[in-house]
Amino acid sequence: MIQRKKIRIGDLLVQHKVISENQLNNALAIQKKSGRKLGRVLIENGFIEEDKLLDFLSRQLQIPVVDLKHYKFVPDTVRLLNETYARRFRTIVLEEKNGEYLIGMADPTDIFAYDELARMLKRPLRLALVREADLLRTLDTVYRRTEEIIGFAEKLGEEMAGNEFDLAGLMQASDVVDAPVVKLLQSMFDDAVQIGASDIHIEPDENVLRIRQRIDGVLHEQVMKEKHIAPALVSRLKLMGGLDIAEKRLPQDGRFNIKVKDKLIDVRLSTMPIYNGESVVMRLLDKSGGLLNLEQLGMPPDMLHRFRTLIIKPQGMVLVTGPTGSGKTTTLYAALSHINSPESKIITVEDPVEYRLPRVNQVQVNPKIGLTFARVLRSALRQDPDIVLVGEMRDQETAEIGLRAAMTGHLVLSTLHTNDAVSCSTRLLDMGAEGYMVAAALDAVIAQRLVRKICESCAEPYRPDAHQLAWLRGFPGNAADAAQLKRGTGCSHCNNTGYRGRIGVYELLEIDEALGNALRADTVAQFRALAKQRLGRATLVDRALDYALRGITTLDEVMRVFGAGEEIEEAPPPAQELPGGGKADARAAHG
Repeated sequence: MIQRKKIRIGDLLVQHKVISENQLNNALAIQKKSGRKLGRVLIENGFIEEDKLLDFLSRQLQIPVVDLKHYKFVPDTVRLLNETYARRFRTIVLEEKNGEYLIGMADPTDIFAYDELARMLKRPLRLALVREADLLRTLDTVYRRTEEIIGFAEKLGEEMAGNEFDLAGLMQASDVVDAPVVKLLQSMFDDAVQIGASDIHIEPDENVLRIRQRIDGVLHEQVMKEKHIAPALVSRLKLMGGLDIAEKRLPQDGRFNIKVKDKLIDVRLSTMPIYNGESVVMRLLDKSGGLLNLEQLGMPPDMLHRFRTLIIKPQGMVLVTGPTGSGKTTTLYAALSHINSPESKIITVEDPVEYRLPRVNQVQVNPKIGLTFARVLRSALRQDPDIVLVGEMRDQETAEIGLRAAMTGHLVLSTLHTNDAVSCSTRLLDMGAEGYMVAAALDAVIAQRLVRKICESCAEPYRPDAHQLAWLRGFPGNAADAAQLKRGTGCSHCNNTGYRGRIGVYELLEIDEALGNALRADTVAQFRALAKQRLGRATLVDRALDYALRGITTLDEVMRVFGAGEEIEEAPPPAQELPGGGKADARAAHG
């Protein structure tokens, strides 16, 4: 085994004038209080950039830097080291070659960790430097709980074979934490949080039990043959959510909080009777993750500037539209965080309240006791608010109250379920709102979607097939032939999907005088024609296609989200006279 010497990284950095003596002393003082690694303290306090530190350590220790984002490792090789030690020592086994292991370490100067790894792996070690954040993400991806979940399911199935599940006895037992059903659920939650799943679906089928997780908006399935364990899982979850375990004929909704890997997760539980038992869907909300700010939403800079201008107005209404799971709530909370100040009174009416915001009066509606959106909104307007957020415009009464509030000195933010920004205003008319009220109150509509991003670790250029090329020809002026289209081939980083993470796609339609006149005249066709002129080639599908042509997402993903059979209309002229006055300029919509 190679004997390694202890290196005082701080002294070396000062000696080579990378940091100052004063910065080192400050970092050491912080390290003494926090117990964190010196390198991490230096980076987090802005004394040195991470890339610069890695480059310096690489030259001093004469070891390579490995970018885990683009490293195609073998999961079985990584698992040669137990997950507990991999996380404790911040290390990963990258490859086995010529009887040696190449290991990546976030802190290769840790002699104790190096000696322990050599003792456990029983092979000579070669070192490489890796970024700590990339390392932790990779460990989350590789050390999945799939086998553990199957193991607990099998054990629970054996214990339940031929016996009725005595839930009351399980709950009263002193060793309830060791019960297989609890261990199975804990493993399911651990796995879901580790890979960033937003939902868990438990679905009993005729002969199997399906556990499905929604990752980046797409479901991934795991099938278990132990179908008879489903009642045990459902009953346990009902108890956790405060539901009636005896009621199996009606749908029920509940919620509970759990702590997973030091993260506080808010779980929204929904049960529904199906032919083979009860289906359970759990929406997972990481309350410890914090809220996104406006800059993190991913809006284009010019659109972001316009959006900021809209939400600092003293009155008016701004609507965000899109299907369930498209990030509407995230956008609205980012807007609230931006305008939240001691000078403004903010009241929200939500179902449910997803995030807790300081200084904001948040109300959870409860239709069972008559606490509806409309009733809460009426009361909220008597509380002297400056800004009101309505979770959703669900009916005519709520819409009319919101519109009147926007006309009488309040800023109203809300959501509406339509496919695009153009349909949003006309949807209000369909709900029974008067055209003059919509025209006077509505300032703008933002439509949004989320598309999956190509995995950086396995991205490669490719040529579109005939079907994709035919679809692309519907977009005048596109540069598909010259563009460097990419797709992910699938790797361990992305669970062989080719995608990792999502990005927002937005369109913004501001209601100007001409659009307002069309609404007042209740001429839906004229409004739609004018609105499409305003948007020009800045629609949702155009922006998503731009991401594909830039290699951020794939054409397949754009076609999946927006529909491959959608008819593409010809682009309008740059400027022309429009009914109702004014000119339509496609440039005005590029936001």
